Amino acid sequence: MKKITIALAKGRLADDATALLTQCGIDCGPLSSAGRRLVVEDPASGVSFILVKPSDVPTYVERGVADLGVVGKDTLMERGSRVYEMLDLGFGKCRLCVAGFPNEVGRAITAFNLRVATKYPRIARSYYAEKGMTIDVIELNGSVELGPLVGLSDVILDIVESGRTLEENGLMILEKICDISARLIVNRVSLKTKGDRIKPLLASMRAVLREENGR
Repeated sequence: MKKITIALAKGRLADDATALLTQCGIDCGPLSSAGRRLVVEDPASGVSFILVKPSDVPTYVERGVADLGVVGKDTLMERGSRVYEMLDLGFGKCRLCVAGFPNEVGRAITAFNLRVATKYPRIARSYYAEKGMTIDVIELNGSVELGPLVGLSDVILDIVESGRTLEENGLMILEKICDISARLIVNRVSLKTKGDRIKPLLASMRAVLREENGR
């Protein structure tokens, strides 16, 4: 039996992914007792899991260390990895938006040298380049909302779920860029060399998702 390796990021995406995989007949039980282990194997089913940072999932899949991975569309857009994006899994939903103070509504659309604080510098440059705008990208990894509050940036580009954090800090959504959700990605070589294991799993996942969505 060919072993397949799945890259997961600890947290809510991993929890939702394991629930889906379990419905598809994959024994995810060993993950519940993983503790601090970063590699979890189930020899009986020929499946192993590696637990990584969310931003690293595409790298492990692209490099062939993992055959499949579950990652947010935002991370996939930012990394630009050469992988196959096979399925929209429908969970982990949020929006990728530009946000700022209400008085930035017009400026965020037309200004030049706009200061944009973000965890997504690649997406920010691409988004504003399509508008013909020059921006100053300020890369932050913590609370991006702090940028406008302390005068570091004019706006932020970040994912938004409920919007409550923005509201509590006097910020608002100025532009919606796109909807975000979890995606299943597959290594390009693995799809060929391990297709006999990966393709049936993809079919099972599609069937479960169709049933959940009433289609």
